[in-house]
Amino acid sequence: MAVKVKLGNGGKRYDEDPRARRPRGYRPLWQRALLFLVVVGLACLLVGAITFGYYYNHYQKVVDDRMNNGPLFASTAQIYAAPKEVRTGQTLTVESIAQDLRRAGYNANSNLGTYQLSGDTITIKPGPGSFHSTDGATITATGGIVQNIAADNGAALRAYELEPQLITSLSESKNRTKRRLVTYNQIPQRLVQAVTAIEDRRFFEHNGLNFGRLVKCGVEDTLSRHFSCGGSTLTQQLARGFFLSPEKHIKRKLIEIMITLQLESRFSKPQIFEMYANQIPLGQRGSFAINGFGEASQAYFGKDLKQLDLAECALLAGIIQRPSYFNPFRHPERVLERRNLVLRSMVETGSLTAAQSERAQAEPLKLAPQNVDASEAPYFVDMVHDQLQQRLGDQQNNGSPLRIYTSLDPDLQKAAADAVAAMMPRIDEMIRKRHQGDTPLKYPQVSLVALDPHTGQVLALVGGRNYGQSQLNHAVSSRPTGSIFKPLVFATAFSQSVAGQALGDSGPFTAVTPLNDDPQDFSTGGKSYTPGNFERGEYPGMVPAQVALEHSLNIATISLAQRVGFENVAAMARSAGITSARPTPSVAIGTYSATPMDMAGVYTVFANRGVHLNPWLLASVRNDRGDIVADFTPEARQVLDPKVAFLTQSMMEGVMTRGTAAGVRALGFTAPAAGKTGTSHDVWFAGYSSNLLCIVWIGNDDYTDISDNLSKKVQGADTAAPIWAEFMKRAIKLPQYSDMKPFTPAPDGISLYRIDKATSQLADETCPIANYTAAFVEGTQPHNTCSHMGDGTGIMGSLFGADSSTAGTNMTGGGSGTNSSGVNGNNGSGNLNPDGTPHRNIFQKMFGLGKHEDNNIQPTPSQPATPQSPPPQPITIPR
Repeated sequence: MAVKVKLGNGGKRYDEDPRARRPRGYRPLWQRALLFLVVVGLACLLVGAITFGYYYNHYQKVVDDRMNNGPLFASTAQIYAAPKEVRTGQTLTVESIAQDLRRAGYNANSNLGTYQLSGDTITIKPGPGSFHSTDGATITATGGIVQNIAADNGAALRAYELEPQLITSLSESKNRTKRRLVTYNQIPQRLVQAVTAIEDRRFFEHNGLNFGRLVKCGVEDTLSRHFSCGGSTLTQQLARGFFLSPEKHIKRKLIEIMITLQLESRFSKPQIFEMYANQIPLGQRGSFAINGFGEASQAYFGKDLKQLDLAECALLAGIIQRPSYFNPFRHPERVLERRNLVLRSMVETGSLTAAQSERAQAEPLKLAPQNVDASEAPYFVDMVHDQLQQRLGDQQNNGSPLRIYTSLDPDLQKAAADAVAAMMPRIDEMIRKRHQGDTPLKYPQVSLVALDPHTGQVLALVGGRNYGQSQLNHAVSSRPTGSIFKPLVFATAFSQSVAGQALGDSGPFTAVTPLNDDPQDFSTGGKSYTPGNFERGEYPGMVPAQVALEHSLNIATISLAQRVGFENVAAMARSAGITSARPTPSVAIGTYSATPMDMAGVYTVFANRGVHLNPWLLASVRNDRGDIVADFTPEARQVLDPKVAFLTQSMMEGVMTRGTAAGVRALGFTAPAAGKTGTSHDVWFAGYSSNLLCIVWIGNDDYTDISDNLSKKVQGADTAAPIWAEFMKRAIKLPQYSDMKPFTPAPDGISLYRIDKATSQLADETCPIANYTAAFVEGTQPHNTCSHMGDGTGIMGSLFGADSSTAGTNMTGGGSGTNSSGVNGNNGSGNLNPDGTPHRNIFQKMFGLGKHEDNNIQPTPSQPATPQSPPPQPITIPR
């Protein structure tokens, strides 16, 4: 078989075209690669478009649900203070009145009202949204004194109430967030410029996304995996705040972009900025989060947003980035540096000139006082919230646009909070010095309640040391009342006396009725009860009732309660507001519990002629149109006869002058006042002037004694009383409380007499200067004078150390019946001690009378009897 062999080019024909052998439709590799990429790209675009459309529509629904389900921000109820009263004769200027009106919201275009200043005159015109409706007035003040007040019709007025000040708003839900809503037109243009200069310079130009910055931050975050690059626009920040959790991850960023595009497509730039301005977190105040520029303006500067200057606007813009890091109160140097950076950025954007920026950078920080209890009364506001829930129900919740008018006086609230803040460190130091180290050192809590004693209006309230640390309101926490309960025992005795009942063999009860303070067993139900006095071992025997209250003697007070009936004392306490009181011996010394608010109500009985006033906080609730939703009427009831209230008050004036509360006078509060100290595990002080009543409580939350050193026990006199004094000194400097006058005159049938302290008889011109004034039901006062005591037999004789042989003796000197030594009219060996020295009666022991430095007593020549003096007359108090 023949074989053909191809040589040369391997059998390939030289004239053959290589492309002629490729299959039909063949594409080069690069074309195929390009085609693949195009197809994949189109597929990705299609999938992306479908995915984008799905999520766009999904988050459109999310945004719709948020936007259509009520307002973006809950219209929180606004809490207003009581109207400030302007009175003729008051120390006040028309400029300060205008300042109050501006702070309340009066301006040329305000729905609340307007005012006009002209020299020493201000004309006030409330608007339709005012608390006062259309009642205007013209006030003239010359030389800083209000001269006259005229109504719109020209009628003279004694007083006029200004528009109530906004205190704060209720917090939103359980997040304890506070905000004050503002519109875009209410935001200063300088603030808009400052925010955009430092946060988003192209805000008014872009479509919600800064793509260049977004890509750069995406790369940086992916490489570092820290997700800390700040490339968000204002709209993105708003989207995060409204719809997203704070976690940082890629998925959340994509969702943020979706929502941002939704917001930009549906709202104008001013609308977006307005939402941003109300939503942005700007720090913490106490236990509340500050959201929005409106709330931050008040928190940091104590101003309405419209009143901010350039430097203040720049500061608010500067703290947006890191509110805690740039907290103005804690880090002033940091925030100043940040504020100045904002001001320089405003020059770069053309919002400011370099000169304007430099002037603003030179301004110091001008922050509002940091004491949140002073400016916003958070414990008070919490009580208002609770009472609203109780009285109006859930349908009137925080989200309702309500105006809530309350009893609070902002000036007095500041005085109360500042007094507590000033004095508690001193008390802490006292406790620290007395601490024995056996138990952990604890610093006590505190509460202060101040009210108008004639209306029951709660004017100021401090519920604890620091609201940010503890929201427990000690003003409404029940604690054993201690000795501030004791006036109720004496009031019970006076009630029986006024009703014509005798106190056993002692006759009608009076301020000089002798009480037994010797150790006694007040056993009940077979159980022994042998109380002691605060000063252990000090039992002065028989003491006048006035002294027993002034020095807070436990045994004497319980013995009085036993004589008038423990059931009657407990019933009196319950009628005055101490519902826990029970008829046991210990009720007399305050072992049963009540709240500081309850005790404020109890003391209105003494200050208000026997009428008990329930302390109240809520005055009126109105909607945003000014329509009345609810008005609240204070509750009052007659508990004591006015005579009884006056008699008890007179004894408590002695506590302030000569008793356990005398230190208040040494601390500089000298206005007429009545009060009582209290000490148990806790310490108390209750006291009042003619126009202001205040209760102070200090104690540990765990009911332990505030001092673990029983030998140096902390007393109400050296802890609670100084806080009371500090508060009252601050209060009397305020125009509305500067007229603390003497108490109202005694009711008919009550007279005041000067009493000799040594003898408890009427004082005449021959008595020592150690005497005091006491009130008596006419006819129950002593009928002898200190120089002519009459028959000394019976209980009075034993009280004063006399016997029957001293009848008719002049107790101030010799004369008829004087013993051979002529000493103090004591005769007979029964009035001499075993060493031959004269025996001193209980009053001489108590007040240091009759002491001799040398036991070798020299005889005193007899003196003629002192002529009979005319009987002392009642002290007249001008009406």
